[in-house]
Amino acid sequence: MCGISGLIAHRSSDALLTTARRMNDSLRHRGPDMADEWIDADAGIALAHRRLSILDLSPQGRQPMISASERYVICFNGEIYNYRALREDMIARGYHFAGGSDTEVLLATIEQYGIVRAAQGCAGMFAFALWDRTKRVLHLVRDRIGKKPLYYGWNGKAFLFASELKAIMAVCETGVEVDREALTAYLRHQYVPAPHSIMRGISKLPAGTHVMVTADGATDPCPYWSIEETAVAGQDDPFVANDGAMLDRVEDVLRRAVRERMVADVPVGAFLSGGIDSSLTSAIMQQESREPISTFTIGFEEPEYDESSHAEQVAKAIGSHHHMIRMSAAAFLDTVPQLPEIYDEPFADPSAIPMFHIARFAREKVIVCLSGDGGDESFGGYGRYQIAGKLGRGITVLPPWLRGSIAGGIDALSPAAWDRIFRYMPVSAGSALRGDMSGDRLHKLATLFRSENVEALYSNLTSVHPDPEALVIEGAEPQMSIQAALNDPLRQMMLIDSARYLPDDILVKVDRATMAVGLEARAPLLDHRLIELAWRLPTGALLRDGKGKWPLHALFQRHLPPALADRPKRGFSVPIEQWLRGPLRRWAGALLDPDLIRSQGLIAPEPVSRMWAEHLSGNRNWSFQLWTLLMFQNWLRHWQPAFSSSDASLVE
Repeated sequence: MCGISGLIAHRSSDALLTTARRMNDSLRHRGPDMADEWIDADAGIALAHRRLSILDLSPQGRQPMISASERYVICFNGEIYNYRALREDMIARGYHFAGGSDTEVLLATIEQYGIVRAAQGCAGMFAFALWDRTKRVLHLVRDRIGKKPLYYGWNGKAFLFASELKAIMAVCETGVEVDREALTAYLRHQYVPAPHSIMRGISKLPAGTHVMVTADGATDPCPYWSIEETAVAGQDDPFVANDGAMLDRVEDVLRRAVRERMVADVPVGAFLSGGIDSSLTSAIMQQESREPISTFTIGFEEPEYDESSHAEQVAKAIGSHHHMIRMSAAAFLDTVPQLPEIYDEPFADPSAIPMFHIARFAREKVIVCLSGDGGDESFGGYGRYQIAGKLGRGITVLPPWLRGSIAGGIDALSPAAWDRIFRYMPVSAGSALRGDMSGDRLHKLATLFRSENVEALYSNLTSVHPDPEALVIEGAEPQMSIQAALNDPLRQMMLIDSARYLPDDILVKVDRATMAVGLEARAPLLDHRLIELAWRLPTGALLRDGKGKWPLHALFQRHLPPALADRPKRGFSVPIEQWLRGPLRRWAGALLDPDLIRSQGLIAPEPVSRMWAEHLSGNRNWSFQLWTLLMFQNWLRHWQPAFSSSDASLVE
């Protein structure tokens, strides 16, 4: 795992080298083991690389690396898990390798097959920049799922690219502005969705795409693999087999993915939350290991949020060396000022903080960690799929006027009034009416009843701020839609999450948190061969007994005591609601000060002040909405020096 950066600009050798080194230095955390730059002043190109050594620790793995023919120069971030098979293919074709790195294998494969075919032949996570010295063309390529990040764009007359936005901001010569469209999208999703970035003029390269750049301009991203095409292909060519054969096939592909991700010349461990996905991954990993593996989990002081005992039970069952760290509100608050430096863009997934802590904790023992990310999106595991599916059926059955009347009836009472009703509702009313219901959730339900179709319903269900344009001054939300239309509403929701939430939230969270401490995270459930198989499984094979991802549940029971699976899964849940009224209150109040927000000229202060007051009073739970705003304010305060004094978005 590494950090890459570079530029195309007509400058002297010294100027190119100085700029490249400045970009490279800003990514030191991604590659603490080695750094180097390569320039060609005549062509106006500079490439830079920071290395975290995982495979081939020798100098032969040094980058930027020049191909055997000397036509190509590459800086590569990531891992190619099937590089051994690719290497054997190239040796059979007469190719001789100087070292043992996957980067050298990739260069040879590119020379043999071309860039697109080479990328399609790689199983792994990667982002790389390849300079063609003959044609003077820069190629930027990102892996299929979006595990590894890559930003790019023009600043003045210079084209810049980097693994993280901070490397670009470090060398910008013209004013840096907040992209208000990106900000508006962020407030809806709690992350900035690709291809947008919070920095105007700079884009994220979408997953599974390839861009070509010359001194005259850049092409639009061109896909070499598409999750939408994969979903449609799976729908058109389902995998038909009995349950036993289907589970055997899923396990074979998953086991190969785990085995490939255990290959490293450094210590390897696993994140273990105690849930189905991380437990199954860890169990198979332990079966493939000759020695007890190291597993890592995080606990909370608040018992209702602490899942560490479940992880400990799984670790005992598989026989791993288990390590646990406990997190307090004080530790959470101490980490908040670091988030803008870690994530570069505003990022409001609260689990980013425990993710950073467990990554830092694991780095004390290992350099590579396997994770269970990806199971919910590919196998239909999120509970919200069941909720949206039931509501979606209601939308198709009930006429619009009746749905509107139901929603209007709910909205007639305030959330606080509904809370009082639920509080005094007798136990005989049953858990279906009482349970975890609240006034806020009931008002959310009213919004869902007004949805025009299933896709709109799912968007409303997963939106943090339902009307972000009302918050951003002169904000306009970019239109982003999934082109593929699947026959099954469940599959459509899974596709939306696989195309957006997975690469732009989950994988951003894991990449930045782990790379901030020099730890490489690998996710077997995100192997593209497993994803392609999962999309071929019939919906009935995913959803059984009212629960999703049945194949993973069934495999769990093959390899672990079934009793360990019978519990709710929360992930890295964080008690933000209580902490904002308690230990985080003073910090939050300062960032949400209406005079400060008004002076910045980006967010309307009135609705923010109203939400903050209602949350503090206990009348409403605006924790996620406020946290999204707080993470933007926190980010803006940190990156103030990067903004031009002529920019209206400058924090005074």
